[in-house]
Amino acid sequence: MNIILFEEHELGHNLPRRDERTIHLLKVLHKKCGDTFEAGILGGMRGTGKIEKINFDGSIFVTVHAAEPPPEKMRLRMAVAFVRPIQMRRIFRDLSNIGVYAIDIIGSDLGEKSYRDTKLLVDGGAQASLVEGAVQARDTRIPDLKEYGRLEKWLEERPWEKTGSKRVPMLLVMDNVRPEGSLFHVSVTSRPLVIAIGPERGWSDRERDLFEHSGFLRMSMGERPLRTETACVAAAALAMEKISGEAG
Repeated sequence: MNIILFEEHELGHNLPRRDERTIHLLKVLHKKCGDTFEAGILGGMRGTGKIEKINFDGSIFVTVHAAEPPPEKMRLRMAVAFVRPIQMRRIFRDLSNIGVYAIDIIGSDLGEKSYRDTKLLVDGGAQASLVEGAVQARDTRIPDLKEYGRLEKWLEERPWEKTGSKRVPMLLVMDNVRPEGSLFHVSVTSRPLVIAIGPERGWSDRERDLFEHSGFLRMSMGERPLRTETACVAAAALAMEKISGEAG
């Protein structure tokens, strides 16, 4: 853990002995009573935590002074088709670590239908993966996460238009079948990005038509078909380079 995150309601209460943050502070970092560490409020500011007391039952009491803003999020929204739950966990972690501001999970024609039954979004698994990624980046904020059962629903709602930004985003869908260009050569021109990544079997022709009618450009990242989780990280990394380069 590069930063220890707390939710507002946890402050003022003991952190249990078996909490992973307690274990990390005492067993991994070997912190003692009175020691400080990097800390932050989930969704808020970051700063310094201090172990005020180590109780007989192994729990600890900490205080947090947080006045520093977290790093800025990328102007990037990622839409990802459902894949295996273990892959989804890694995707959530890595995209949170990179700093995208939103992740939309969508059903697809060629994706395995059973993957949509995952409990990740309701059992805390997705939240834990997003927090893990943010912690590694010393961030306090995690991406907004929302599920859409079908691609049509996502395209109909167009959530990227509800962010309050006055800048019109560039809409891109990653696709190796008759792409219109390469993500390597896209010029962002200071616009936010929306990038859609398909399932392992790719997009159907029906979905390609839906994307085209909704204003998306089909882009490739080379000739090799990539695993969904690899494509997510590669696309986000390319977008990060372009966004930061044009911002500078």
